[in-house]
Amino acid sequence: MLLSLVLHPYSMRYVLPAAVMMGTAPTYVLAWGAWRLLSALLPARFYREVDDRLYTIYQSMVLFFFENYTGVQVIIYGDLPKNKENVIYLSNHQCTVDWIIADMLAIRQNALGHVRYVLKDGLKWLPLYGWYFSQHGGVYVKRSAKFNEKEMREKLRAQMKAETPMYLVIFPEGTRYNPEIPKVIADSQSFAEKEGLAILKHVLTPRVKATHVAIDTMKDYLDAVYDVTVAYEGTVDHKGQRKLAPSMTEFLCKECPRVHIFIDRIELKDIPEEQMYMRRWLHERFEIKDKLLIEFYDAKDSKRRNKFPEKSVHSKLSLKKTLPSLLFLGGLTASMLLTESGRKLYVKTWIYGTLIGCLWVSIKP
Repeated sequence: MLLSLVLHPYSMRYVLPAAVMMGTAPTYVLAWGAWRLLSALLPARFYREVDDRLYTIYQSMVLFFFENYTGVQVIIYGDLPKNKENVIYLSNHQCTVDWIIADMLAIRQNALGHVRYVLKDGLKWLPLYGWYFSQHGGVYVKRSAKFNEKEMREKLRAQMKAETPMYLVIFPEGTRYNPEIPKVIADSQSFAEKEGLAILKHVLTPRVKATHVAIDTMKDYLDAVYDVTVAYEGTVDHKGQRKLAPSMTEFLCKECPRVHIFIDRIELKDIPEEQMYMRRWLHERFEIKDKLLIEFYDAKDSKRRNKFPEKSVHSKLSLKKTLPSLLFLGGLTASMLLTESGRKLYVKTWIYGTLIGCLWVSIKP
């Protein structure tokens, strides 16, 4: 019984962050919806500027929990520019926390509001969030033959026309690398072998379609491409075998002591334009990721494990960057819930916001 009392509070560490992040969603959507209506007659860039500021507030609150609350050490390797840039962010994909890693880097460049994602089509049905991500400039895509290139190009061109700052996050693998599902890894390796490409161990064979469309459409709008490799410390078992990367819940329960992030900034002139050649270039970039991860997980010298082979910086995020947003959104939500009319509005926002959002994304891409 004593053991259960100890374990229960530990496992509940994620409840407070989850309650606050989910609980403030209606408040955020109401604030955003009010601005959306007010800005309807204004040029699109005015809407985008305030939308980016609102998004910064919400995601700064999220980062309070993922960085300050967990106390995780963020170790950065390579060259992360201090200034904002219009970029495409390419990363390996292994868990839901990967989405947060992009935020971790963006906030260190004061570009958090500029983050937009290329997302799996099914995520557009998420209550409140699915609709909002689309409105914020996110692009929903389907896999393989159902991929709609024209739709994605139109969405990106609309963003450029509105002069929208772009920090576009793409996970070219298309799905997560999961050591507990060896069939996905084996199929990926078989495909690479069939196509005459190098077989990868710690990442999946990347797909080029979304990356090519994004770079080709925005080549005159972008400053660079960020090639990002992420490794979560503690994801190797006692036999030296790679384990599943931490879920958001596990991360919030402080089960990841350090996250290692390697950034390689690539100039657009160094990327081939034709899809056939870009496909090989992208695979070569994932070969580099694989070598980094082999060194991280499998280095024969134990002193070289759990780090990338470059100089690193332990980057600690100041509370000034996150705590004000938590207090602001938390205070607004608490004020709303203190009154009967506020509680009714809160519940209606969850219900009708979700229904309207689902209707909207079913009609518009």
